[in-house]
Amino acid sequence: MPSFAEAAGQIAREAGALLLEYSERRVRVELKGEFDIVTEADRASERLIVSRLRERFPTHAVLAEEGSGRDSVSAEYRWYVDPLDGTTNFAHGFPMFNATLALEREGELIAGVIFDPLRNEMFSAERGAGAFLNGSRIAVSRTPLLDSSLLATGFPSRKRHRNVNVHFFYQMAMMTHGVRRAGSAALDLAYVACGRLDGFWEFGLSPWDMAAGVLLVREAGGSASDMYGQPVDLRGPTVLCDNGHIHDEILGEFGAIFRGEQKYSMPEMGHE
Repeated sequence: MPSFAEAAGQIAREAGALLLEYSERRVRVELKGEFDIVTEADRASERLIVSRLRERFPTHAVLAEEGSGRDSVSAEYRWYVDPLDGTTNFAHGFPMFNATLALEREGELIAGVIFDPLRNEMFSAERGAGAFLNGSRIAVSRTPLLDSSLLATGFPSRKRHRNVNVHFFYQMAMMTHGVRRAGSAALDLAYVACGRLDGFWEFGLSPWDMAAGVLLVREAGGSASDMYGQPVDLRGPTVLCDNGHIHDEILGEFGAIFRGEQKYSMPEMGHE
């Protein structure tokens, strides 16, 4: 019998193939609420994933982004499903999107996969068994200091003008080799796990955005907390994952920014 990660990987690959079919033609785009984009591909991928999970694990709860899952407070096992992470990218033809699934048992993450169908890259992890990319073990980077690191973050679809992350983005961009904003939190976390990035933080993610990635980073030898250094809460307001070497340094800088102690002032318009 396949492991949970193997089963999730099979389902994610099937969903990824479906997403590729949709990406080859223009898909209908809608607004979910005032700002969030949702496409036909999101819904089709979610129907496929939820159907496969119900076939294989009929007693498991499923919490899916578009709401077609079946959650249960009393369930021992709970799946977190993002059928298309990076919907805005997908809708615009920007090549950075994925399908991601993670499994929690009694509140503890035990398996997770992130599949990038464009690059045919399957990131997978099971608790205590390590993290892998297409079957080969991966590990976080060895970058020792913040000033030589490459980080990533994201911004919400809604009410960006109220989001404080622009302050963190600017300060961290000035302190590091740079900050990337590629529009897919799951892949950002997967890239931390395999050493392509040294760290990732964000405000306001949903459980399905980060569950698999948090497990991947942990199993690849990295650190995961909230932006204050407390344990990660999948329903909490912030997350920070990195290679572990720069974790305390980042937390120290975040603490200063939260207190309004910013090292770098914003440049004035009109000046070089």
